[in-house]
Parts: sequence; structure tokens; C-alpha cells
Amino acid sequence: MSSAKKQRASARPVRVLIAKPGLDSHDRGAKVVARALRDAGMEVIYTGLRQTPEQIVETAVQEDVDVIGLSILSGAHMTWVPRVIELMKEKGIFGEVLLLVGGIIPEDDAKALKEMGVDEIFGPGTPTDEIIKYIRDNVRRG
Repeated sequence: MSSAKKQRASARPVRVLIAKPGLDSHDRGAKVVARALRDAGMEVIYTGLRQTPEQIVETAVQEDVDVIGLSILSGAHMTWVPRVIELMKEKGIFGEVLLLVGGIIPEDDAKALKEMGVDEIFGPGTPTDEIIKYIRDNVRRG
């Protein structure tokens, strides 16, 4: 990355994509997190409901995000997250873009998701300050 691009990347706010994959229509938590991140000075792109992994990753690439946050309350996390990871690898953003998952994730599944490459998992009731701090401490900026 050129020094000019590095300077622009560090000067702009952290860009976060919040997405709801699949048929899950419970988006209150995603909206609360999106608002908290925005209030913390981050740029937030909220994709809305019923997004495919392809739509999510394509939006992440187009919007040049630093973080993808998946909100999954449907129980389909072991289907959607691996596909998002696969597409992130195809697009060359896996390992560069922080991948976070929020929702009701059983402990064994959380361990498996982290082994696949999810950076962090936040369950219901996680204080938004904790999510903000995690992003600030771990975002990968050029």
C-alpha cells in the first residue's frame, strides 16, 4: 500500500458493515449496535434484512470497510458464516477486514467459528462499549 493510501486509511473513520444474513428478521440488536458505533465516530453501513453472503461481501468490498459485523439470531450461523469467510477469501479481504458475529451462538459453535477465522463473537447483552473497544483495539488499518 502506498504511503498516501496508508495516510488516507488512518485519517478516515473506521468503516463498519452491519449485515443480517438469511431470513432472520430480528434486527433491533443490529440497529442498536450500528447506532452505538456511529455515535462512537465510526462510519456504519447497515445492509438491512435478508442479505445473502454474496451481497454482504460485495458490499464490504465496494464500501472498502474495515469491519464486517454479522448479526445472526436465526441459528443458521454455521451455514452463513463459513460462506461469508469463503467469499472474503475469494475477494482477498479475509485477514484484512475484521469479521465479527453477534447473536445467540452456542459455546461449541463459537469455538468452531473462531477456528474458521471469526475474530470475535458478541452475545446478547454485550455492552456496546465492549464492542467499540474491541473494534478500536483490533481493526486492521493499512
